[in-house]
Parts: sequence; structure tokens; C-alpha cells
Amino acid sequence: MNLKIATYNLHGGVGMDGRYAPERILNVLRELDAAVLAVQELQWNPLESPHLLEHYAESLGCWVVPGPTLLRHAGQFGNALFTRLAIRNVRSIDLSVPGQEPRGALDVVLECPPDGLRVIATHLGLKPSERRFQVKRLLAYLSQAEVDLPTALIGDINEWFLWGRPLRWLHRHFAATPSPATWPSSLPVLALDRIWLRPRRQLLALQAHRSPLARMASDHLPLWATLATLDDGNSSAGDNESR
Repeated sequence: MNLKIATYNLHGGVGMDGRYAPERILNVLRELDAAVLAVQELQWNPLESPHLLEHYAESLGCWVVPGPTLLRHAGQFGNALFTRLAIRNVRSIDLSVPGQEPRGALDVVLECPPDGLRVIATHLGLKPSERRFQVKRLLAYLSQAEVDLPTALIGDINEWFLWGRPLRWLHRHFAATPSPATWPSSLPVLALDRIWLRPRRQLLALQAHRSPLARMASDHLPLWATLATLDDGNSSAGDNESR
């Protein structure tokens, strides 16, 4: 079976026209039609009923895992994972660096044949030193995983140095994957948003979503990938074969 996963930095719902339009974002999410979707820079107020997180989840027919990293006067702000797959386990990973904007990652294990799928959804920092710390911490965390499952690392990595250490470390662990430019959405030149998959051979396709609506709705384009799930006769998830 094939599975579509995606990542999208929503820019707080503010589009390239400077207008806050959360329903426009929702329409882009509908265009993506992903079974697993990580979003960054989503803002919601838990005191509203339903709040934006719940509204999106209900409209998409998904469960949602919130991962707020900031508290603002208008509510919570940060990451979230929407999924049509049943959720087996959720953990939060603190990636904050003192003196910088708080950052984090969601570690969500989903029910996906044959054994499950681990998705690490994150939004890394703006400074190179932050990203080096955060990637080291993520890789150390993954190396201590109790069960070796197929694993996707998805999100806004904020790494524009093509030969920087964080990308080298991630490629070493996951194997290199395509990196379509996603920022700025009107004329993308930087591959800030990324999807890595281990084992690499499960990755069938990866591209930016370039619809007219997506070019306007946020300053980032969404990025999506199609995964082939493994049957029992294939190799284990620890195989890091590249193609």
C-alpha cells in the first residue's frame, strides 16, 4: 500500500497578500489530501469552541496531535500532526536552546502495516548553532529508540547551508532525499522544508505542492511524499539503502 505524508509551514495563517485567512490554509490542506500531515506555525486558542486545531481536524477527517511551543495572547502557537492513521504512541521532544525561541518535535507512532510508522515532526531554529544542537539531539533520540520502525523525519528544518553539518548528519542517518525548493512560495529558491525516510527505498515520490492557492496561502509551499509500506517479506527498517 502507498501512503502520502506532507509537511507545511502555515506562517500563522498569513498569506503572501498579508491577509490572515485560515480557511484558505484549510483549502490547501484539502488539496494535499495527505494521510499524515505535519504543520508548523499554527496558532489556536484552546478557549474557543471549536478552536482552529479542532476545526481543521474535523474538516480533514483526521485525528490531531498538538505540539505547542509558545503561549501567546491569542492562544497557543507551534506544531501539530494531523493523521488518518490510528495513533499508537505520542512523545514530545524538547529542542529549545536557552535565549532562543522555544522549539520542539513530536514523536508519533502510527498504526501502519506491517509493524507501524514513526513520524518525527519538527520546526528547527534560525541560527546555525541551534540547528546543530537540535539535529544532534534528534539523532541521539532516534538511536535510543526501543523499537526499530520505519521512520519519517518531516518539517521545516530551516537549513539553507547545503553543505552544513546538520544536513550531512541527517543524510548520513537517513540517506539523501530530493529537496525541492519551498521558500518563498511565490518564487521558491530554498529547500527549507524536508522529508527524510528510513529505509530510503520506501520513498516513491517527493515534491513541492505548487498550486496557485498554495503559492498565496503561506510564505512556504507544502512538501509531500509518497511512501510504500513494507510487507513482512521485505528487509527490516534498519536498512538504510539509498537509490
